[in-house]
Amino acid sequence: MNHAIETVVITGASAGVGRAVAQKFAKHGAHIALLARSADGLEAARKEVEEVGGKAIAIIVDVADAEHVEAAAEKIEAELGKIDIWVNNAMVSVFSPIKEMTPEEFRRVTEVTYLGCVHGTLAALRRMLPRNRGVIVQVGSALAYRAIPLQSAYCAAKHALQGFTESLRSELLHDKSGVRVTMVQLPALNTPQFGWVKSRLPRKAQPVAPIFQPEVAANAIYFAAHHPRRREFYIGWPSVKAIVADKIASGLLDRILARTGFDSQQYNGAEDRHRPNNLFEPVPGDHAVHGDFDARAKSFSAQWWLSKHRALVLLISVILLVAALVFAIK
Repeated sequence: MNHAIETVVITGASAGVGRAVAQKFAKHGAHIALLARSADGLEAARKEVEEVGGKAIAIIVDVADAEHVEAAAEKIEAELGKIDIWVNNAMVSVFSPIKEMTPEEFRRVTEVTYLGCVHGTLAALRRMLPRNRGVIVQVGSALAYRAIPLQSAYCAAKHALQGFTESLRSELLHDKSGVRVTMVQLPALNTPQFGWVKSRLPRKAQPVAPIFQPEVAANAIYFAAHHPRRREFYIGWPSVKAIVADKIASGLLDRILARTGFDSQQYNGAEDRHRPNNLFEPVPGDHAVHGDFDARAKSFSAQWWLSKHRALVLLISVILLVAALVFAIK
């Protein structure tokens, strides 16, 4: 980056991964624009950023509205300076069999989870391309490659984002642009979404184990923003296994998920189908970073550590191999 102090935009910043990402950048003194629909969550996130040394503005915006995203970008540059990093993280989902979904639900998930990222990317490109610098981080999921039952709209949106990002990357390479785009494919995370997501499941929704804390994702997203020449990052062994297995035996995975994919996304306790959900409107209140699964969530990913330090791992592996060969010759 050209600036000592980075200007960072984070969508979906009022809770969960987005809020954890804001905290991570704040610790490095960044100027951060927090975008989301929840006034309560945004204000709490803004205070957290400033408490640890960052500077923040909170902007209430629904990323499904392209004009509002563009207006937010103008406000950000007027108040914080030229945007260095744009993190597209906002998402919504519906836990439901496809046969019970409505067209309006599919449309809404697509507008936020996929088109919201497109809108953010377009707003970022309008500013970054003329300057020939900047980084766009797309927050994806292992589900961008391997879809699972009961989350068809979300999986489809992440698949779409994957395709969009590949097209954009190729175009930037063709133009020899200094703007970079990278994508981070996340595992199951302990975020508040499982308590506010719209659900038709008989029991309460849960992330598919193993579960990781949002800070694992935040650390990866921060790293990706500063190493954008790597086209993509897989976070956690579950993500690696799901993505690789889908390339090798997708039909077998269909059958495995038919047997296990329903129960693995639910846990004890009947779901209240009439509780508030955040599909069309934010759920009032401050929902913080973590969800209800702290006791089961991991704060460290060995796979991510190895991926992050892959140059060191490769060097050590070569040294050990050479040592073994020398020993064998003797």
